[in-house]
Amino acid sequence: MQHSVIFKMHENIDPLRINEFFIAAQKLSAIKGVLNFKQWKQVSSKNPFQFGLSMEFNTEEAYQHYNNHPAHTAFIQDQWIPCVSEFLEIDLELL
Repeated sequence: MQHSVIFKMHENIDPLRINEFFIAAQKLSAIKGVLNFKQWKQVSSKNPFQFGLSMEFNTEEAYQHYNNHPAHTAFIQDQWIPCVSEFLEIDLELL
């Protein structure tokens, strides 16, 4: 399973705050079961989103472990909610 979030930051957010956000996001890669964690910057002008995070999981159980992990829930409260204005969450499985 691939889990991705594509998002836009609040307008006029300080670049240092954005850097802090991505440093904190990188720490999510240490949660057991997270594979191939990547951070992305949008380069196309075809949509309004600016950034993305993606990761993979071998099982649904590993994804649920990540989703409910205290480090993930703290990231949502401390980083995501204060910084992100809009997002798409995309979860994909191979055909």
